[in-house]
Amino acid sequence: MNYDAVLLTSFGGPESPDEVMPFLERVTAGRGIPRERLEEVSHHYLTLGGVSPINEQNRVLQKALQDELNLRHIDIPVYLGNRNSEPFFSQVLKDIYADGHSRVLSLVTSAYSSYSGCRQYRENLAQALVDADLTGKMAIGKVRHYFDHPGFVLPFANGLAEALKTLTNEGLQPADTHIFFTTHSIPISMSRTSGPVEMHDRFESGVYVAQHLAATKVILEHTKGQIDFELPDWSLVYQSRSGAPHMPWLEPDIGDALRNAARTNTKAVVVIPIGFVSDHIEVVWDLDNEAKAIAEELNMRFIRVATPGKSHEFVSGLVDLLQERLSGTERTALSPLGPWADYCPVGCCPNPRHELPTIAELSI
Repeated sequence: MNYDAVLLTSFGGPESPDEVMPFLERVTAGRGIPRERLEEVSHHYLTLGGVSPINEQNRVLQKALQDELNLRHIDIPVYLGNRNSEPFFSQVLKDIYADGHSRVLSLVTSAYSSYSGCRQYRENLAQALVDADLTGKMAIGKVRHYFDHPGFVLPFANGLAEALKTLTNEGLQPADTHIFFTTHSIPISMSRTSGPVEMHDRFESGVYVAQHLAATKVILEHTKGQIDFELPDWSLVYQSRSGAPHMPWLEPDIGDALRNAARTNTKAVVVIPIGFVSDHIEVVWDLDNEAKAIAEELNMRFIRVATPGKSHEFVSGLVDLLQERLSGTERTALSPLGPWADYCPVGCCPNPRHELPTIAELSI
């Protein structure tokens, strides 16, 4: 398809204290989350002034993407739309259409396969076409998953190498340190059905976990080349659980993992939020506040590696991904799982409640 607009597609967040609870209610609608849990999470936002960092970061990213496209002489505008806060998808699609564009390429700020990280966005965009009265008038595609793209993983590797060098300069040995790769926990049932149906037997815990492990291995391999000592032990752990209490979610939680590390005389931890592209609330609150406080209480040195969202390498990598679809340039990936398919097959990452229409689906 000859696309004529890019939609930076994101989660959204509140930008004032009055928006916090309505935002959380939209995020959790129909999921049976207790009111007490919403009030607890609302205090995280309110402690930060009621403003999520994600919206400003996405506005900066939108401009950086536009600037990089212009530098490469690619004449296509970049718009920003959110699932859960203004600017909502339906209004942005109306704006895109009013500006004379009807073939939109969605770039989602989520690198992995899961219902909430991929299919739900495709459902949202399909519904937004209906709400904007653009069904049949506008087509929307989606950029592939980029969990193992150099622009996403290499900034993490650089950050890990710098963190490990800092610890050795402080006199800590690799045996004193543990590396924790963190990502957003999701229900185990959702993880097991993540990705194309034909891959479910191949990966017992699902494609979601497999993609994170693949990204982790790439990061570790590229870190090795930047240090002159052994890599410490590492683990993939989870954070930011938000579901109903009776439903099993992916574990171990980062807090529990830190406590277990302290019992083995670990003196330092490096935390790498590989599940996230930018420093939004789950990174700033759950890691920089809660996880850091646990580590300090246990007398462990704590270093959190930055997410790639502000790096030129990440921006350049996203534009490389756009060019793959806009002009058919070479598809790049650093793990055996990639490069991922451009289109999600029917049944991929199914809706756990009921099936809904989506955009950018391939029948097989």
